Amino acid sequence: MEFIEVLKVILLGIVEGITEWLPVSSTGHMLLVDAIPTLTLQATDAFKEMLFVVIQLGAILAVLVLFWNKLFPWKKERIAVNPDEPSGVKTRIATDKGILNLWGKVLVACLPAGVIGILFDDILEEYLHTPLVISLTLILYGVAFIVVENLNKNKELPLKTTAEISYKHALIIGAFQVLSLIPGTSRSGATILGALLVGIARPAGAEFTFFLAIPVMAGASAIKLLKFFMESGGFTGAEIGYLLIGAIVAFAVSMLAIKFLMKFVQKHDFKAFGWYRIALGAIVIATLVIPPFFA
Repeated sequence: MEFIEVLKVILLGIVEGITEWLPVSSTGHMLLVDAIPTLTLQATDAFKEMLFVVIQLGAILAVLVLFWNKLFPWKKERIAVNPDEPSGVKTRIATDKGILNLWGKVLVACLPAGVIGILFDDILEEYLHTPLVISLTLILYGVAFIVVENLNKNKELPLKTTAEISYKHALIIGAFQVLSLIPGTSRSGATILGALLVGIARPAGAEFTFFLAIPVMAGASAIKLLKFFMESGGFTGAEIGYLLIGAIVAFAVSMLAIKFLMKFVQKHDFKAFGWYRIALGAIVIATLVIPPFFA
């Protein structure tokens, strides 16, 4: 592994860790970083295509660590066998049906994007992974965030917790997640927009988005790894190193980004991210889209 390439991978891990959970598009940001000549990772297109997805495994681990008690349905509990004897206690494994129900809703929400993604993955990557598409989707959904938040201004959203999200709500949110297959849209951005539109409060919507990311990212990473292995015949030592470094950095940064977003949405709406998306989209058009036409 070359030192300069390691630094580029670390930068990608930082970008992934920050932008995966904020509604600004992690894949879009990584593609834009790689589009800058001095920051372009010197690797095959096939490897980078896989890296930009598999690096998200580090971000998934951050969700599991931070929300373990809300995600793991089996817990030990102590039961008194004989109340008159202090030592008369036994331990058993109890199942939290509420958490299992939550996982059911998460899996339902995964279905639309999972089916569409598998069917059209190659087409989407061939035609839509471009600075023009990224810039347009950044701007489009930036405007959408501002419009939706203005509509919700001073409105009390009725669904306050993830437990109140129904299977119908989950399916609607999953339909919005299909939009995130287009680079620049943002998976978290699309699902949070869907949550806001069906009346889910921002903290609960953000939390459900985090949970939804686990099977989505795990499935997408498995598909990309298998596809790369079958087409390339395996990994070089450097490629394995880049994957591990990127995922570790993404994990560490995601821990901070998730904590920040959960605190942010307690007191603020998402309009700031909308304006950021619009500004970034305009910068991308001015620097990466327009110049090639005059080159």
